Amino acid sequence: MVSVCMATYNGGKYIQAQLDSILSQLDVNDEVVISDDSSSDNTIEIIRSIKDARIKLFAGNTFRDPIKNFQNCLELASGAYIFLSDQDDIWIEGKYKKMLALLNEYDLVISDSIIVDDNLNEIAPSFFKFFGSGKGIIKNITRSAYYGSCMAFTRKLLQQSLPFPETKEIGHDLWIGLVGELTGKVLFYEEPLLLYRRHESSFTNTGLGKSQRNVVEKLRGRLIMLKEVVRFLIKRKWKVD
Repeated sequence: MVSVCMATYNGGKYIQAQLDSILSQLDVNDEVVISDDSSSDNTIEIIRSIKDARIKLFAGNTFRDPIKNFQNCLELASGAYIFLSDQDDIWIEGKYKKMLALLNEYDLVISDSIIVDDNLNEIAPSFFKFFGSGKGIIKNITRSAYYGSCMAFTRKLLQQSLPFPETKEIGHDLWIGLVGELTGKVLFYEEPLLLYRRHESSFTNTGLGKSQRNVVEKLRGRLIMLKEVVRFLIKRKWKVD
């Protein structure tokens, strides 16, 4: 069984197209777990209008925090394999089957994607090439290439990753990526399997916009990430011993 986990907030403009692209690929026994963080637009109405028993909507949350919203969504998932999904992208046909097959060998798979604009016009043909994506703890702490919309992983990795560190310096997807590298096998799969939509209300800027943080703030954030990695390794060693 596969769980697709989506954390929503005011995603009414794009969510119908995204859910259509996902549901058309899933098996009958899979689920789409949606945790909504008090959307004030028509997101909930659109989701409820889709009469598909595979959608499990959990509305009325008041996290006001996308990381906590995703953690809630992941904690509610039942699948042996987990796909993360943003509310505004489009799954390319074949994403589900190709990534699921790779999860028989890897703990975490990250697919390439095509970066598109608000109207799905291509900005860049390869997120990996545009962003220099790849493995590496220090590399990804410096500039994370772990974007949740492109990720799928095993339940074992999910259990190792939860709960997320109590800091906003580490996104849920970066943390899962780091834990994946520290505990298992990670693959950056070079075929684009997603239309990765960038627009003004995107949660992440993907390096397409200029960062608003100064050097001191960036350095502080990276030190916090390193501290959390070290803390994780110490806890893991205690459990093994």
